[in-house]
Amino acid sequence: MKLNNTINKFYIFLGCIGVIILFRIIPHPPNFTPVIALSFYLPVFFGLWCIPIIILAFAITDFFIGFHSLLIWTWGSLAIIGIISKYGKSFFSRFGTCIIGSWLFFIISNFGVWLTGSFYEISFKGLTTCYIMAIPFFTNTLFSTIIFAIFIEFFVFSKQFNFLSVLKNKID
Repeated sequence: MKLNNTINKFYIFLGCIGVIILFRIIPHPPNFTPVIALSFYLPVFFGLWCIPIIILAFAITDFFIGFHSLLIWTWGSLAIIGIISKYGKSFFSRFGTCIIGSWLFFIISNFGVWLTGSFYEISFKGLTTCYIMAIPFFTNTLFSTIIFAIFIEFFVFSKQFNFLSVLKNKID
């Protein structure tokens, strides 16, 4: 029984990593993916040990999409989002912390754009311009994070569904 439970968790984990990879490769509106939500919820379900595997999923897709100078900022922000997931114990704390993760991704990745790029002057005005220009992308990031977090909360934590009972046993 315990072996079946472990195997089921492994399949669910691989499926989630597959979703991350798939949503990075298939055409989608800019920044509208489940990436932030899954980077938050996978460590909630499986523990902090899975953060490097999430980053590995990004490395695999970045190999095909193309590596860029912001990898440390994007991958680092995803690692931080995974780390803060340990503070999500109830629906409101999980949901709120996941939303904070979107903000952290926005702040950290766009700071990297400003600091390492050549689009904006290295001044407070340049930093402000960088963040203002990124607002349309952040809207999609925030909206997709909310939608996918609600979806995950509904199917995993809802008492009406026993959709992922393997995970519920781990979390409850």
